[in-house]
Amino acid sequence: MRVFLTGGTGMIGVRLIRALRRRGDEVVVLSRQADAWEIVGPDVTIVAGDPTQPGDWQSQVTECDAAVNLAGANIFARRWNAEYKHVLRDSRLQSTANVVEALRRSPTRADGQPRVLINGSAIGYYGPHGDEVLTEDSPPGSDFMAQLCRDWESAAQQAEAAGVRVAVIRTGVVLDARGGALKQLIGPFKLGGGGPVGLGRQFMSWIHHADLVGIMLLALDDVQARGPINGTAPEPVTNKAFAKALGAALGRPAFVPTPPFALTLLLGEVAEVVTKGQRVIPARALALGYQFRFPSIGPALQEIVRAETVPA
Repeated sequence: MRVFLTGGTGMIGVRLIRALRRRGDEVVVLSRQADAWEIVGPDVTIVAGDPTQPGDWQSQVTECDAAVNLAGANIFARRWNAEYKHVLRDSRLQSTANVVEALRRSPTRADGQPRVLINGSAIGYYGPHGDEVLTEDSPPGSDFMAQLCRDWESAAQQAEAAGVRVAVIRTGVVLDARGGALKQLIGPFKLGGGGPVGLGRQFMSWIHHADLVGIMLLALDDVQARGPINGTAPEPVTNKAFAKALGAALGRPAFVPTPPFALTLLLGEVAEVVTKGQRVIPARALALGYQFRFPSIGPALQEIVRAETVPA
């Protein structure tokens, strides 16, 4: 399979590229970074371009069997204000529209089979729901993240009408010591200053990076994989249980609580992602037969911590 990828130099993109190359797939990465070769490896084709802008790079999409669109500004990069919310929307919606436009020009492969689009999304689609169990059939929320995810998915689904098979991955909190939320948490926990946020009763829908990549590969390969697929582990945990498991994996205490108001002062509106939480189940991935390598939080964190202590 030949796969076109945006967001390939990001945390998940790099791991997905490695998985694709291990199984013999060809990978074409769109990047604005001059050092992209150093990040993704020498055995990957690099195409220079900006996914938020139409360009010659779009012709490369139709030379591939599938496209994986992971482009989008980091939601935790800075406090949300009107300007940065605009950046968050444009980086996702414009990139998706441009990838979709390229696919619509040639929605089928030479053998007549439909091309495939795997598009990013997030469990922010559902909005905060306390301890209510959420699946792909649950309705969307009404806050900023929910509306952003709805529009993001709607932009991707425009390719469906042209005959492209589309799957959107609603990603939860990705556990990876090399980036994301976990990288920020490991430092304080190692110093003995880690613990739950508030009372720690809010649910955290997490996923080990290996399983997120696994779900993406499933979505690429399985012709039944279409529509929304939750990229979360089957056993969401409370924030308190997560803190306890991370402390155990690091051999450190985990009883120093972080007041929710302190996070709000530090992060602003984006703090709600941590302070309110969601209890999301990957019903679709399970129905498609995906076998999770790390369904439980304890073994997942232990493997990540162990892997980071082994020299590369």
